[in-house]
Amino acid sequence: MNNRNKQRSWSLVFLQLFLAVGALYGGASLVIDPSGTLMGMPLSMIEGSPFPNYLIPGVILFCVLGIIPAVISSGLIRQWDWKLAEKLNLFHDKHWSWSFSLYSGFALIIWIIIQVYIINAFAAVHFIYMMLGLVMQAVTLLPKVQEKYRV
Repeated sequence: MNNRNKQRSWSLVFLQLFLAVGALYGGASLVIDPSGTLMGMPLSMIEGSPFPNYLIPGVILFCVLGIIPAVISSGLIRQWDWKLAEKLNLFHDKHWSWSFSLYSGFALIIWIIIQVYIINAFAAVHFIYMMLGLVMQAVTLLPKVQEKYRV
C-alpha cells in the first residue's frame, strides 16, 4: 500500500502539535527573557545548575520539544521522505515520523525528570507533561497506529 493512501493517526498528530505549541511558547519566552521573569520563574530555581540563566534551557526547549515535534507532526500527516531522519530511524519497518514520535515522548520524559532534579521540586505542570510524554508513548505504540505508519 502506498504511504499517501494510508490513514493518519490524528491523535498522535494532536499530541505532537500540543507539545510543539507549548514548547515553542515556553522556549521563546525564556530566550526573549533569560531572567525567567516573563514566565514567573526566578533564577533561584536553577541555582546549582550549569546554567546562569534560562537562555540555554529556552533554546533546547524551543528546538528539541518545539520545532522537532512540529516537524514530526508534518511527517505524520504527509509521510514525506527525509533521508537524514531515515538514518536515525531505529524502526526500519516504520515511517521515520512514527519513530520520531516515540523519540519525542522519551525526550519529554527525560526533560521533565532533569527539570525536576535541577529545581528540586515537583509541580502540577510537571505531572501534566510527564503524563503527556507517557500518553505519546502509549498512542505511538498502539498496534493500529503502528500499522498506519508501516512502510
